[in-house]
Amino acid sequence: MTDRVTPHMLREAIADTLRDCVKSYHLAAVCESLGLEPEREDEDPHRSKRWYVLGRLQTRQMAELATIAQRVTEEFGGRELIELVGRLGVRGVAGELKNLIFAADGPKPELVLADALNNVICITKNEQYCLVYDQPLADHGLTWRELVSWWTNRNQLPTDAGKERDNALHLYGRLERSMQHNGLEMEFFKTYAALYKQFGFGIPALIPQVYLHYDPYVRRRLTKSPGPLARQRMDFLLLMPARARIVIEIDGLHHYANDDGRADDHRYAEMVAEDRKLRLAGYEVYRFGAAELKRDRKRSVVSDFFRELLESHHSLPAASTAT
Repeated sequence: MTDRVTPHMLREAIADTLRDCVKSYHLAAVCESLGLEPEREDEDPHRSKRWYVLGRLQTRQMAELATIAQRVTEEFGGRELIELVGRLGVRGVAGELKNLIFAADGPKPELVLADALNNVICITKNEQYCLVYDQPLADHGLTWRELVSWWTNRNQLPTDAGKERDNALHLYGRLERSMQHNGLEMEFFKTYAALYKQFGFGIPALIPQVYLHYDPYVRRRLTKSPGPLARQRMDFLLLMPARARIVIEIDGLHHYANDDGRADDHRYAEMVAEDRKLRLAGYEVYRFGAAELKRDRKRSVVSDFFRELLESHHSLPAASTAT
C-alpha cells in the first residue's frame, strides 16, 4: 500500500468517523463547528450521516482537509483517521496563539506577565519599536494576505481595489527594517517573499524577529507569578495549517562560539537543549548555517527548501503571478 494520503481518503475517513461518533441530531452543529456549510432546508442528517458530511467535504482541498481531520481526531478519535493523520505528519502545537510580538526596529521590548491566570502579556518598555499581532488565529494558520489585512487596518491604509499590493509593500518595508543589521536574514526573507508573487498572498506569512510567541510551550517555562519575562527571539516563524509551527534559525558564529571566536560547548549545548524542548512541544525547527547561506549566492538552497516545506504542509497552490 502506498504511503501517499489522498484527499479522497481523508474525506472518506472524516465522514466515517463523524458517522460513528456523532448523533444525527448533533451532526449539523458539529459540521458547522468544523467550518463546514450549515444545514439546508432540503437536507436531513437523519437519512445518511455519512453522505451529509461527504457532501460538505467535496470542495475542500488537501490543506483544509488536513486541518479538519486533525480537529476531528482530537475530539472524536477514529482509528483510520488517526492513522491517516499520522501518515500526513500532522502534529501541531496544542493551544491557541495568544500574542505574537515581532519585527522590532529599535531597542528590544521588555515583556511582563501581568496576569498569569489569563495569560496577559504587557510590554513595559520599547513598545513603539515592535509589532503586536493579537488577532485570532485561523485553522489554516496565518497567511501573508491576512497579515497584510491586519497591517492595512492597523495603519488605516487605503482599502480600494488594487491597493493590496501597495499595502503589502508597505508592510514588507517595515518588516525589512527589523533585519537591517543582518544582511543574511534580509536575503533569506527576500527569497521567501518572492513566493508571494509566484503563488499568491494565500501562502503562510514568514514572520521575522519573533520576540514572544506565547503558547503552552512558553507558558510552562514562565514563572507562575506576575513579573518580567525572559526574552525569547526566533529568527523566523511560520504558522501553518493544522497548528503546525515552524521555527527557522540562521546560525552565525555566536551560536556556537564565545566572544573570542572560540568554540563554546556550553553555548552550543544550551541551543540544542532548547531545540529539543521545542520539538517535543510540537514545533518543527530548522537551522541554516551562515556559511551555507553565503555560499548559496543564487538562493537555490533556500528557495528549494521553502518549496518542499510548503508542499509537505499542503500549503503551496498552483503557481500564479496573481496576488
